[in-house]
Amino acid sequence: MTFFSASSQVSDPHMPQLFFTLIFLIILFSCNEVDINGATPQTLLMDTEYLLERKRLLDKGDPQVIAAYKRLIENAESALHNEPYTVTDKERLAPSGDKHDYASYSRYWWPDSTKVDGLPYIRKDGETNPASQDASASDRPRIGDFAEDTETLGLAYYFSGEDKYAHKVAELLRVWFLDKETRMNPNLNHAQCRLGHNEGTKSGVLDGRLMIRALEASLLIADAKVMRDAEVDELKVWASQYFNWLTTSKLALDEAASNNNHACYYDAQAAYFALYADNPKGAVEVLGNFYDQRLMTQIRPDGAMPREIARTRPLFYSIYNLHAIFCVAQLAQHVNVDVFRVKDQNSRLRAALDYVAPYAAADKVWPTPTVGKADKMDLFPILLMADRAYPNGNYNALTKQLDAHKGQIHRAHLALPLMR
Repeated sequence: MTFFSASSQVSDPHMPQLFFTLIFLIILFSCNEVDINGATPQTLLMDTEYLLERKRLLDKGDPQVIAAYKRLIENAESALHNEPYTVTDKERLAPSGDKHDYASYSRYWWPDSTKVDGLPYIRKDGETNPASQDASASDRPRIGDFAEDTETLGLAYYFSGEDKYAHKVAELLRVWFLDKETRMNPNLNHAQCRLGHNEGTKSGVLDGRLMIRALEASLLIADAKVMRDAEVDELKVWASQYFNWLTTSKLALDEAASNNNHACYYDAQAAYFALYADNPKGAVEVLGNFYDQRLMTQIRPDGAMPREIARTRPLFYSIYNLHAIFCVAQLAQHVNVDVFRVKDQNSRLRAALDYVAPYAAADKVWPTPTVGKADKMDLFPILLMADRAYPNGNYNALTKQLDAHKGQIHRAHLALPLMR
């Protein structure tokens, strides 16, 4: 049956008006397809324009985005059934004796086999001691799972609009950051302890980067209104207190003085928590000298990163540091600090990128002996970010050299950057 045509006889005088009303509504909704499922997210690390673009592609049924979305929803459905995470769950208290203090143990430190008690521990760079990942004593597995679940659920809410995911994010955030019985104290005084040496190390500050994933989730679910205004304010207070710890405690300041990837991840953390706490001045103080203080000292003109190359896993750590730099570059845009230096032919970020990017090829092998094999899929999100920052570099083409199946379902098709 024909609904309407120019040659049809119109018996109902209201039919033309109805027809044009329908046409108007179709045009209206097609122009506002991105806003149907909620407001634009005010994320800090994740590129908002990229999120909107990905959502448009998903609405249009783009197969590349759909594959990643399906995997995201599978993971989110699983995360819905996980119990909330809290630092108070570990059986061994932090050295402080306060159950609310985070505690973890350095992964590359092992018992000394020549000593009866194994103390003091000795370092084996690149070799993970399984005991350092034991959740009965260490919060490191917990903070990792907490970060993974909140990010997954936050993105699932943003792309699906289903409130159940937002409610779960809110529950996880309350337990980790807010509830008096379970909240984490805003410090990492006892992170990456080295038995027989100390009760916490500067390198343990690195653990804190994972909380960025959780707070990004809080921004992704903001329009769901599943958290009270007072709770949102409390999260900002927690972020402000943690930023204060990052910028005043000796342990954290020693980490800030590092000369490798630890320094870049420190800056990413400090900048993020300042921005989250509505403290752009604090972010500027962290990022204002990032290019000269970090990139010019860590990256040679040819793009090599000597301090990462000196490690037993040089490709892994080169990629790892590059990821941190891209995260900082994204955050820096909020305070008008240019890290990308797109118009600078001598950009150190671009040089580091071009030094590492060719290793996406399966037959490109690191020239010196290493411990284990680097997962080249870690290059995938970097190449996608690079293609957006430097569109004349054709970095997206290099992603085709990586594992096709893993690439198809990679979360980077949905959001960038993501803290790792």
